[in-house]
Amino acid sequence: MIVTSASIGHERPERWRPALEANMGGPASRSRTEKIDSSLLGKDGGPIRCPCMIRIGLSFADGVDPVSVMTELIAEEGYGSPEDLREDFAVPDSPLICRPLADGEARLAVGPRSPRRSVIEQALLLGLCSATLFDPARPVLWTQASLTRGLELFDPKGFYA
Repeated sequence: MIVTSASIGHERPERWRPALEANMGGPASRSRTEKIDSSLLGKDGGPIRCPCMIRIGLSFADGVDPVSVMTELIAEEGYGSPEDLREDFAVPDSPLICRPLADGEARLAVGPRSPRRSVIEQALLLGLCSATLFDPARPVLWTQASLTRGLELFDPKGFYA
């Protein structure tokens, strides 16, 4: 039940007025947008340290399905599933923060002349990432979106130092 001054039969006290009248504007008056011009990520100096640990990104030929390419590649190397890659490749043992690679950053090309071990390792890491977080505890998920992301991974441990 909402209590108003009419329902209690008298004027509301002066001390209630600011709280009751505080948010009287329409939806536009309650929204705000801010453009971010800088980032704390990647700064190694100063009191806040969030160093870049890993840069990953694969470049597939136009018109190919990244999931099919990677599934075929690991089968040729003797792995049954992306999850089996954990046995042979070291992954960071704690969650990391991710942000997209800057435009124009180099990516590892996936093709017949590419270093297979590096391609597989990056695919493993990409499969453990969402757009914003690397989590070593999650299952390795290969989707077109995950395999075509380019990411920088940051260690947040020193963020509040």
